[in-house]
Amino acid sequence: MTTTTNSDTLIVDREVAQPLDKVWRALTQSPLIEQWLMKNDFQPVVGHTFNFTADWGVVEGKVLSVEPNKTLSYTWESLGLESVVTWTLAATTSGTQISMKQTGFRPDQQQAYQGATYGWNQFLGALEQVVAKLD
Repeated sequence: MTTTTNSDTLIVDREVAQPLDKVWRALTQSPLIEQWLMKNDFQPVVGHTFNFTADWGVVEGKVLSVEPNKTLSYTWESLGLESVVTWTLAATTSGTQISMKQTGFRPDQQQAYQGATYGWNQFLGALEQVVAKLD
């Protein structure tokens, strides 16, 4: 796993030993998203507005783009952060390369940036566990 950082963008890359279609399901199916990320009313439909809900608050989002088994992008707005999360998937010889990019951190949002860095690494670990249990 690699984490790349600059002032406004966070990128987390991870390769998982699971097929691309399973990873896609975990990124786009509401019951599976709840297992690794948060409670939600997500649908992989461009223009769909949704919420991710956790004990600390709510993330409001809107789906921006969907290319099945390739890319998924949505807005991520919470606690003053207005950002965009983009997932990119690619098949590898041993599974799937996952890249998560979150853009839009302002210079005065270093606490949010640090929290996201920690959070996304935890979430991707949980995502990998959920995907490993799928049939």
